[in-house]
Amino acid sequence: MNPTLTVPGNQPISSETQNVLTKEQIPGKQLIILILEMLLALPFSILLAKFHIGGVAWIFGGIISGAILLQTYRIIYNNTPKPNRAARKTGMALVGLNVGFSISHGHLTNAVSSFPVFAFLTFFLLLCGTFIGYIYSRLSKTNLLTALLATVPGGVGMMSAIAADYNRNVPLVAMVQAIRVTTVVFLIPLIARMLSGNQIYSPTLPVSGTLLNLEPTQLGLLLISLLFGILGVYIAVFCKIPAGEFFGAIVAGIAFNPTLNLLPLAGHIDYALPPLVNIIGQMLLGITIGEYWGDKPTLGKKSIAYAFVSVAMTLLTGVAATVLAMQLTSWDWLTCLLVTAPGGSAEMILVALALHHNVEIVTAGHLVRLIAINSSLPLWLYLFQRLDS
Repeated sequence: MNPTLTVPGNQPISSETQNVLTKEQIPGKQLIILILEMLLALPFSILLAKFHIGGVAWIFGGIISGAILLQTYRIIYNNTPKPNRAARKTGMALVGLNVGFSISHGHLTNAVSSFPVFAFLTFFLLLCGTFIGYIYSRLSKTNLLTALLATVPGGVGMMSAIAADYNRNVPLVAMVQAIRVTTVVFLIPLIARMLSGNQIYSPTLPVSGTLLNLEPTQLGLLLISLLFGILGVYIAVFCKIPAGEFFGAIVAGIAFNPTLNLLPLAGHIDYALPPLVNIIGQMLLGITIGEYWGDKPTLGKKSIAYAFVSVAMTLLTGVAATVLAMQLTSWDWLTCLLVTAPGGSAEMILVALALHHNVEIVTAGHLVRLIAINSSLPLWLYLFQRLDS
């Protein structure tokens, strides 16, 4: 006889809930799946490099790998593990640390002075996102809260988690968010390549021997920088800063070399993270996006069509915001496009990093948007719940 789990009040837990609890108690399974996904992402990323995609090929390799492996797991075991949120947080932290090191020598004054422009563009995008959510709710005949979570330019994992907390349609929210992020991450480098040429692209693989410096001094600095990044993430999460994993790692990357040079050490230290850290971060971000593709059950054709309609409206909103940014600033069109692109913030900053194009401004713009979206979500959730009722 199979034992039945009970909770206080003698209410039996369903077999579906028992399966969820069992899966959550076996973190080793997710680790094995993640390792297999990273191994599978390697050949895909190298193959995509043949098409001159550039440094962001690691994201696409991860997306393909995550989708394929989870679909294969579903077919074999008739069960799908949930997307690995810990892997995405780790990827965001690694990418954030790399971004911090990259902009530590940049001119941050221009980014700080542009804060009013960032605030205005964020308000414009959020206002348009609310309008798009309302239209999408009417088209798809779904409630307003689900439509908002599906269409707001936030993160796939975060919006899906909120949808689960409020007992909304999680697969629908994840599908629309995954379509939007994947489309933007694919289109932005493609547009940049067509209009600006290949010269702005960094190679997917650096020169042989530079992926990771195995000298003891460099390995020691790598370990210290990773510990420094963990400390920054911990402080940001503890202080409940929105997108703490990403924001805290960026601050840690900016502050690493100045902090190290304050210590009584011999010589001036100007350390840069090895490319391997950025590659692993990109792969983890791509894998988690791909997992949301592989996690979705069969949805109706109308649901998929309406999802693409909402994504198209979001992209058009991004184009309108780009035009506004070009009128309000002296930035070139590519900078305006990267700042206003409605993709995942980490992914868009990665694209700017791969293009070596005004990373400071793009980072500041997306951090302002991240903080605004996360800070205003409670108000949005309250308002849309009231409207739903």
